Amino acid sequence: MLRILFIGGTGNISTSVSRLCVDRGYQLTLLNRGKSERIEGTETLVADINDPAAVAEALGSRTWDAVVDWIAFTPDDVKRDIELFSGRTGQYIFISSASAYQKPSVSPFITESTPLVNPFWDYSRKKAECERILMEAFDRDGFPVTIVRPSHTYRTKMPLPVGGGSEYTAVDRIKKGLPVICHGDGTSLWVLTHSDDFARGFTGLLGNCHAIGNAFHITSDEVLTWNQIYTEIGKAVGREPVIVYAPTDVIAAEDSRYIGELWGDKAWSVIFDNSKVKSLVPDFICTVPFSVGIRRTLAWFEEKPERMIISEETNRLIDRIAARMGKALE
Repeated sequence: MLRILFIGGTGNISTSVSRLCVDRGYQLTLLNRGKSERIEGTETLVADINDPAAVAEALGSRTWDAVVDWIAFTPDDVKRDIELFSGRTGQYIFISSASAYQKPSVSPFITESTPLVNPFWDYSRKKAECERILMEAFDRDGFPVTIVRPSHTYRTKMPLPVGGGSEYTAVDRIKKGLPVICHGDGTSLWVLTHSDDFARGFTGLLGNCHAIGNAFHITSDEVLTWNQIYTEIGKAVGREPVIVYAPTDVIAAEDSRYIGELWGDKAWSVIFDNSKVKSLVPDFICTVPFSVGIRRTLAWFEEKPERMIISEETNRLIDRIAARMGKALE
């Protein structure tokens, strides 16, 4: 039985992985602050990973077959983990990001050898630097790292470019017949992966000695345009979206965070080659098309009213962009 430690383990992506680990009979321990809903079948150790004394007390002298840090974002985070888990785990998995791949890419066909060069998004550059530090530790000291790069993975996040994420704002606007924003002309290609599909690929890497020293992205093979994404959401809520198209630089000029989120990620067409992960996990097959997965996500939001967050700031942003594009067309 694999003994696995997740730092985090209750988030948008990691919850699906945690549940699948339990289903597969793994001995799964979650280290977190104890503020999230408990996942049945797991052990929870309560400590803040940034509190060395609390972590030392919680972990004691225990060792693991695999440790996964779902919440490491900075070079200091991985340096801490290298020191903490060297000699205590047979595998350490770092959750990086496919947004770290070259932007703009020479080709929309992305493999694990695509350079990690993103001049637009500090988040992505930090992930790439974390990878560099970890691979140096592998080369120098044999630290047993595996790197996983999720792309746009959804379950409890609304996968839209403006007014999505943890918000319900864009969906609320679609339901009301109000305009929503799409960058470009909606024809660029994008890949959305449901977290339940991601989990199947990910769990196959746990405890897999052939994964050590390697990087993998794990995504769906379904490629959609942003127009198709909006159309499927519209079908799910029974209302055709009113889409206003805006250049990415116009959106970023109205809100600087989209310099990273669009220029640094969603604005570029991508098609992922998943042959590397499939070579180690041959039963990795994505079975949740977006037309099905988005209905699960909508149901999750609508299950509890407090999840259906409507941001007036985002509403004002969308209205400004829509008005600006309307004037541009006059």
